[in-house]
Amino acid sequence: MARSVRRASLVRITVMAAAILFTSGPAGNLPAQRIVELDLDSAVGLVMAGSYRIRQLEMGIERTRYFLKSRQASLKSRVYMNLQAPQILALSETKWNSDLRKDEIIHTNTRRWQMDLSVSQPVILLGYPTNGYLSLNNKIYKYIQADGIQDVDFYNRFFVKFEQPFLLPNNLKNNIEDAELDLERNELDYVSDRVRLIEDVADDYYDLFEVVYKSEIYRHQIQNLERIERVAAGLAGQDTSQAIAVAQVRVELANTREQFSKTQSDIRREAARIKQRLQLEYEDSVYLVPSFEVQKVDVDVNRAIEYGYSLRPSLRRLDIDKRKSELDLNNSEGGDAFHFNLEMTYGLERKEDQFAQVWDDYDGSYSVSVSAYVPLWDWGRRKARIDGYRMALKKTELYIEENRDQIRSDIINAVANLEDYQKRVLNMMESADMVQEITDFGLTQYESRNISLQDVLQMVTRQKETELNFLDSYLGFRRSLMALMVQTYYDYENDISLIDKFRQAG
Repeated sequence: MARSVRRASLVRITVMAAAILFTSGPAGNLPAQRIVELDLDSAVGLVMAGSYRIRQLEMGIERTRYFLKSRQASLKSRVYMNLQAPQILALSETKWNSDLRKDEIIHTNTRRWQMDLSVSQPVILLGYPTNGYLSLNNKIYKYIQADGIQDVDFYNRFFVKFEQPFLLPNNLKNNIEDAELDLERNELDYVSDRVRLIEDVADDYYDLFEVVYKSEIYRHQIQNLERIERVAAGLAGQDTSQAIAVAQVRVELANTREQFSKTQSDIRREAARIKQRLQLEYEDSVYLVPSFEVQKVDVDVNRAIEYGYSLRPSLRRLDIDKRKSELDLNNSEGGDAFHFNLEMTYGLERKEDQFAQVWDDYDGSYSVSVSAYVPLWDWGRRKARIDGYRMALKKTELYIEENRDQIRSDIINAVANLEDYQKRVLNMMESADMVQEITDFGLTQYESRNISLQDVLQMVTRQKETELNFLDSYLGFRRSLMALMVQTYYDYENDISLIDKFRQAG
């Protein structure tokens, strides 16, 4: 799939000695706590380790996992108890007297101690929750009526209860799916924020890389001009007419030294910025040794577009929004809609004056109840609500279509940019390796008076331009490869999707 070409910095030892090594202190007098050598991987590792946003997202994922676990637990049995200990009623209320055929105000004075124990289980058929419940129940209570003479009754009942709604949304299933979607969304936010951090730190890293290598280019130019100055001075000693050549070289040398000084200021500024990005300590120092790695990447644009469709969190988040809108629509259709509920019980019961006797010789008991809700007229409230949810669903679908078009356009442009910079950097690679040899040969020719001063200065200028062009094409290649990775969420150099990569890392 790829072939790799590496090119070390022009003078690695010089770079190390030059030491992009400093603190951000007022005068550089503060001792460094640590010295950090940067490459892109180490910079990314540092920003990931110190990112508050990443830690917040990790906590958010754990939170939604707990919520999902809670809702999934609703598919399992639940044991609970209700107690009334006691319920005291001492009041007057209206009751119908069938003998007198009229209402009477009756004063009641009762005490009730009651315990209801239930083991409830959602009804699941073929792995699918039906929104109904089956439960085992025990009801036992002591009932005291005190109206002149105290009357005590004990009641005990064991029964099975089945409850099942019909023509209503399956709230149990919908709630679990909603929690699963929330978890997936948080995981996608986690991955997308990691990628965004990589993109940001890569941008700062390549900015620092650029000024560091420019500094080395000007350092090489200074070295070449100093050699030319020495040769020109030697020639001027033999021929006074060459004295003007020494002055001309010194003017070029002064200009180049000024450019070199400017790059040193740029290095300090960019290094301070990346230190802030990496959340390093104030006294810490960083240095960077430029090295080049060009891994030829062959990208199929149609496959890249498919990666963008299937891997990019933005599109998947819209799919999640669409599914949530579908769930909202489904839930809204149940509101104020015709439905009915079936409730059946079957069990054993006993009523006695003595508590010890309610555990023997049970009588059979059962109940069947069918209740229905029939909407008659609501002035279009339900229909308007459903239409609103349908419009929200259509809006999300339109966002998805727009997002897909944008992803396709972005990826086509990213692939074109990558191919362009890749060709440039591979073409410039050989020239950048040979340019110093050409300059050395020109210096030898100038010393032998085979070429003029203008010719050798032109060679030095051409070397600088070649190295700057190589730097521009290399950084263009690295940034376009990063842009394609962000557009497709696929790491072409390591041949892995970022979703898989960061889920494994997480």
